Amino acid sequence: MEASKTRRTGYRWVVLAMIFVTYTIAGADRANLGVVIPTIRSEYHLSNTDVGAMAFLFYIGYAIVQIPSGYLFGKLGVKGLMVGSMVLTSLSTMFMGLAGNVFQLKAARAVLGIAEGPINIGIVSTINRWFPPQERGLAAGVFMASIKFSPAFVPPLCALILLRFGWRDVFYFFAIPGLISAALWFWLVRDEPRQSRAVSQSEVDYIQSVPAASESQRTVAVADKPMWIDGIIRTRRVSLLATDRSVWKSWNVWGCAFGYFFLVGITYAIMTWVPTYLVSVKHFSVMKMGAVASAPWVGAIVGNVLGGILSDRVFARRRKPVMMITSLATVGMMYALLFAPNDPYLLAALFFAAGVLLNLGYSTFLVYPMGIATREKVPLAASIVNTMGSLGGALAPLMVGMILDTSGWQTVFAFLAACSAATFLILLSIIEPRSPATVSNAAPATAGGETLAQKRA
Repeated sequence: MEASKTRRTGYRWVVLAMIFVTYTIAGADRANLGVVIPTIRSEYHLSNTDVGAMAFLFYIGYAIVQIPSGYLFGKLGVKGLMVGSMVLTSLSTMFMGLAGNVFQLKAARAVLGIAEGPINIGIVSTINRWFPPQERGLAAGVFMASIKFSPAFVPPLCALILLRFGWRDVFYFFAIPGLISAALWFWLVRDEPRQSRAVSQSEVDYIQSVPAASESQRTVAVADKPMWIDGIIRTRRVSLLATDRSVWKSWNVWGCAFGYFFLVGITYAIMTWVPTYLVSVKHFSVMKMGAVASAPWVGAIVGNVLGGILSDRVFARRRKPVMMITSLATVGMMYALLFAPNDPYLLAALFFAAGVLLNLGYSTFLVYPMGIATREKVPLAASIVNTMGSLGGALAPLMVGMILDTSGWQTVFAFLAACSAATFLILLSIIEPRSPATVSNAAPATAGGETLAQKRA
């Protein structure tokens, strides 16, 4: 049914629901391995390093396709590549269940990473096209909550399938939802709001409401009122990055990317290894492990959505504050896990708190490029950030496996705390982009009207 031209529709929230469903399924396809590892490692005689290598291969494949995907989304649009990636992700998941040896298991994880890689950038591009600046933090929070929603329900569901059928059936079961989601995306989501008959012109105008200026010269749209935190987070006035060269040369893009490298590494080290930790160290049963292992991801859902709201509303679309809060708080939570209790309820509560704090600023790493690059260059900037995140997700689980083969869990948590501290130090070096007219402590303009911050960007 065609939408009224004058009445403002809310179809972008349907698109956000599809984003949530799509990335939840993608997250489930990557999270199920951690639950079945305690079972398959005995069948295939896997070392901790072997287990870490499977996570490493997934994220290496994932990283390889990020920047090419950013270029393709910018040139060809989102829909076709998104649907194709979703179908291939499901087929790769099915192949995991068919694997007959260690090599095939590792190959299947690498193929899964390559297949799933474009989905993240496609979703970032969709948020950038379907949501106005004042709603992007919330939209990205919901998006990032979806990847954490998966590990919240995957462990108990996988445990049930594992006990009733077997580890191969886990992958067969998880291959089906992705095919359904691909069909729904093809049917419901268009590349641009104006291409959808369910979207009124009023909603299109609301989504695209920006200052009347050319895309390459318009400035970042943020709240008008300066805040006390602007000096701490290095608020600066900038022009949006409008060329590939300016994106590649921007330290702000690369600083965000390196911070994301460490943060994603922590997240996926936890996703890969917490089930093994609960079984081998805490000696929990499969069902108890499944219940406790979901706790950090329930916390992550809360943290991502809360972080998006804080970023959009409390900090008036400033992205760095919640990013910095997350990096500092995670250092403390990793220290707390060194002394984790054996009681499953207390341990679940600790994991829940860790999930909340780790994810307050998680989503804003991918919102940050939307505030510093033009619409056409957001996919490239986001792909650089996500590539580095993928590399972190590849290396950290492998490093944890290598640490466990030579040391113990205390060293693991100390290593993850160091990663979070590195994130905080890197964040200190990048700016918080804001509108020139509203920054009380903005850098002075240089000759020709260009600011020092613009040169840095």
